[in-house]
This record gives sequence, C-alpha cells and structure tokens, in this order.
Amino acid sequence: MRALWKGAITFGLVNVPVKLYAATEDHDVGLHQVHDADGGRIRYERRCEVCGKVVEYAHIDKAYADGKTTVVLTEDDLKSLPEERSKEIEVVEFVPSEQIDPIMFDRSYFLEPEKTATKSYALLRRALEETDRTAIVQFSLRQKTRLGALRSRGKVLMLQSLLWDDEVREADFPSLKDDMRVSPQELKMASSLVDNMATDFAPDKFSDEYQEQLRQLIAAKLEKGDALDTAATFGEKAEEEADRGEVVDLMEALRRSVEQNRAAKKGTETKPAAKKAGAKKAPAKKTPAKKAPAKKAEVRKTGAKKATTAKSAKKAS
Repeated sequence: MRALWKGAITFGLVNVPVKLYAATEDHDVGLHQVHDADGGRIRYERRCEVCGKVVEYAHIDKAYADGKTTVVLTEDDLKSLPEERSKEIEVVEFVPSEQIDPIMFDRSYFLEPEKTATKSYALLRRALEETDRTAIVQFSLRQKTRLGALRSRGKVLMLQSLLWDDEVREADFPSLKDDMRVSPQELKMASSLVDNMATDFAPDKFSDEYQEQLRQLIAAKLEKGDALDTAATFGEKAEEEADRGEVVDLMEALRRSVEQNRAAKKGTETKPAAKKAGAKKAPAKKTPAKKAPAKKAEVRKTGAKKATTAKSAKKAS
C-alpha cells in the first residue's frame, strides 16, 4: 500500500507520527462508454464555453456562481487558506464508542506508526481498547478540514472521517407522521422471526454477485470471439493513446487468459503474456500469434468492415 498522507496524532503533550493509508478499495469491473454503431470510445472534453477551445487541467481554475456574479478562485487563492498547513490529527475529546451514529461514518483509513513512535502508538491503541472509547479528532486532507473518529481495530489504529452534523439529513416523510399501532401479537411474531434468523455477522460469506456475473459475461463473450480490437476502438485517437503508454485493462487480461487456457488444453507450450492486468504486453516476436478459427476471423473482419463503412459514410456526409 502507498501512504496518502503523513502527519502526527496529538493529544495532550503526546505526539505520535503516523502514515495514513486507504483502508478500503473498489472491486468493480472498470467499464467505459462506446458508440453502439462501431464500438468507438466516447470521450468527454473540457471545452470552454467562451472561446470554444479544449482546456488542459493546468489552465482550469475553480469558481463559485452567486446569481449573476461568478467569483473565480485561483490555485494561489486556495493555497492561502489554512486547511492544508496543519499536518496534525488533533484529538479533541474521547467519547463512548456507542454514541457515534454509524450514519456519520464516511471514509476509513489505517494509521501506521513511524519507527520512533511504535510505543506511544501502542499505548494509545490499548487505552482506547480498554476504555471502549473513541477519540474525536480534527484533521485536514485534500483541501478539506475534516472531523474524524479514531478507534482501535485489532492491532491497528483506524481513522474514519465523519460527516459534519449539518450534512446528515432529517428523515421527513408524510408516512412518519401517522400513528401506526402494532398489536402485541404482531410484535411477538416479528420478534420470533428475528430470533430464528439471529446469528453472528461474518462478512466473508457474502460476495458481490453482480460483479461475478459481469466477469463471467465478459469471459463468455471473449470465448465466443465476440470482441473488437482495442486499438480500433480509439479511431483517430489511437496514436495519441500510444504516446501516453500502453494500458492493459481487464478485458485484455481476460482475452489473454482465454488464449492461454486453450493452448494449455491442446498441449501447446506458450509463454504467458501477462500475469495481471497491470503487466506490460510481451513483444510480438517472442509470443507467436495463434491463428484464430475461420468463424472468429470472419467476425473480426466483418466488424472491421462495419467500422470502415461507418467512417466512409461520416466523411461523405
């Protein structure tokens, strides 16, 4: 893991230098948008509405619109604010852990102690664990002043950013105003159902079925040869993307995996093209190209003809 931030926990006269790491990660399959007619990638450009030019990030400022007036805030303006000057996770108070409403939890981070602060780090963690309390802290991260909850989780200190009180909305529904009465028999029956389904929470027995099915769908389409040449989907942007460096995505990794499995079944010795999605593509001369079946060749050829026809029609118009 790569540290996102370095600072120190401060409470009283104690200072604990730490590194901050993201405690969670997104496992969703990365998908992008394409044109349904030819599979070309859909791109969104940062275009100025005044001059009509595409603007690079380096020339983009932030602004606040107040009716007919807009206030432009430059990078220097934002740097003048004090929020990023502090590198401290300041402990404000210690509260009973059960008093923090879970709805307030936002992002979760792990804190790693610097080598010189392992004892003070362990002391704070044990103190929170023994007293069953959570430290309410204030800190700055990514140009925002934040409220946070510092607590013990096993052998590590965890920092969870909290929403501000005015960011939590009130539940205001018409149905909540009705005085709905529940009979003792109904309550007893519901309680009995809860008892029958009661167990200890084991998060590892649950999985994201949608993402699993999505991966199976992608693999099945690759197995049938229902895929396009990735370079062809870039159109006129292909050379520009090549200059930025080759990016091997999940689709490419799956395609190579299918080819390797086919070769293994036939007893053909092939060199693995990539062990994971982030690996670079092996040189073509070291990995002999495998001839595709006639039907697959026809599918690719037909797809190429459709793309060519679409481009020709666009130029003609």
